[in-house]
Amino acid sequence: MARKKNITEDDLVTNYMDYILTNGKNPDSVFSFSKQYNFQEKDYYKFYGNFSALEQSIFKIFYDKTVFLLEKNNEYRNYSPRDKMLSFYYSFFELLTANRSYVVHSIGSQTKNLKKRDTLKLLKKSFCDYVDKLDICILETNQETLDNIQNKTLRESAWFQLVLTIKYWLEDTSASFERTDIFIEKAVNTSFDLMDTTPLSSILDLGKFIYKDKLFRN
Repeated sequence: MARKKNITEDDLVTNYMDYILTNGKNPDSVFSFSKQYNFQEKDYYKFYGNFSALEQSIFKIFYDKTVFLLEKNNEYRNYSPRDKMLSFYYSFFELLTANRSYVVHSIGSQTKNLKKRDTLKLLKKSFCDYVDKLDICILETNQETLDNIQNKTLRESAWFQLVLTIKYWLEDTSASFERTDIFIEKAVNTSFDLMDTTPLSSILDLGKFIYKDKLFRN
């Protein structure tokens, strides 16, 4: 009998994706999965408590690889928040496309409820942290509660937009998913245009001036 091999976290991810792509279904159990890939079942639990946890980590790995590739580019560091977000989207979906068969199996049948999918839980946390680090300008109210609400709304709206784009990509049948690229450009640019605080700031400044000016008060 072949000696059981030591298993790493990378091995588990690779083997799990290989199993799904080969068999078109999830493994029946950790026992059968470990037996097929010749490692001890107990070693699986050193990294994950169940298959759901492993699936969550795969989408987190897609995120991590995307950010790693972006940060290798020195020019990326000097990009505006808008251009950084566009770069993230294009790189992330290029990676998803390279693993499309797995992604379709994992979440393709659940497109109506993607926001509620536990599979995307770690991806959501990482992506929302990424949005925070972009330092996107929002209108400062000098009210801590309102500013916190704005920041939370920004995170949630950015996450919703990513989920919506994943859904669009899953249903896209155009060559090289060129329609998804167009959707990304229009959606990201529109969201940043809507967040442009300059016009709103000007309106508020005018309102303060009118309120304080004696001529208008008279």
